[in-house]
Amino acid sequence: MSPNNSNPKVDFYFDKAEKWQKELEQLRAIALDCQLTEELKWGTPCYTLGDRNIVLIHDFKEYCAFLFFKGALLKDTDNILIQQSDNVQAGRQIRFTNLKEITDQKDILKTYIYQAIEVEKAGLKVDLKETAEFEVSEEFQKKLDEMPDLKKAFHSLTPGRQRGYLLHFSQPKQSKTRESRVEKNIPNILDGKGLND
Repeated sequence: MSPNNSNPKVDFYFDKAEKWQKELEQLRAIALDCQLTEELKWGTPCYTLGDRNIVLIHDFKEYCAFLFFKGALLKDTDNILIQQSDNVQAGRQIRFTNLKEITDQKDILKTYIYQAIEVEKAGLKVDLKETAEFEVSEEFQKKLDEMPDLKKAFHSLTPGRQRGYLLHFSQPKQSKTRESRVEKNIPNILDGKGLND
């Protein structure tokens, strides 16, 4: 690892790792070799170019991963990018379950990072689905129609907060669960808060 561009504020993340420590340290070395700036964002190592996020490292119970912020724009020539869920529009992961997977793909991983850097330098943007294109559950629509204050408060929220609620309300299969979620979150919407605020 190149010590001159590592950030001591990020060391704790690697020091505290139990399950994936060697894998995470290898991902760190690869990202730093690409001359990115190491920062701590959202409690996790994030690698940036200027003020632009390129890739971050995160770990889960079953795997650790690189997450490319604009992964949807990368050419996935090695067919290794994963869309975490249908609702993730821009980000893509490359997942690892052992150190050998990372070391065997070191050059490929650097190629993907350099490609992500070029996407950022070119100023490319992911075409995100508009909030109006998200499904509004029947249960939430009913409340919006019944409560003008709720409708006004919801439309005053940022598009990201609106999308968060729309996804949260439409996910359950049962109407009763959707209705319960709507009822539970009405006070937060009226207070101008997002789902996780």
